[in-house]
Amino acid sequence: MYQAGLHLICDCLSHEQEKISDYHFCQTLLNQLIEEEGLCKIGEVYHNFPLGGFTGVVCLAESHISIHTWPEFGRITFDVFLSNYQQVNDEKAQRIYQQLTELFNANILTSHEIKR
Repeated sequence: MYQAGLHLICDCLSHEQEKISDYHFCQTLLNQLIEEEGLCKIGEVYHNFPLGGFTGVVCLAESHISIHTWPEFGRITFDVFLSNYQQVNDEKAQRIYQQLTELFNANILTSHEIKR
């Protein structure tokens, strides 16, 4: 029987200029979390922009994590979507979301939780 997964979406502010200007901090954290949570990474793409900021997408067998930063505005958008196809992953999605907000010391502007 199909059970909807959890999609968490966040728009936030951060004053952590170094962490929102270069993807390496985020990539290191996500790799660690993916391993700890027992998720299956099937691909990733990260890109640092010449004037600062980055975009990154991690494709998971369970779905994806994406992040985009604009250090000139102190802005970050990210989302974590984990399906519940073979097991319930809602708590894993929430832990990853929480760790991302902590990494960036984020001030959350808007947050959405969607079961889909």
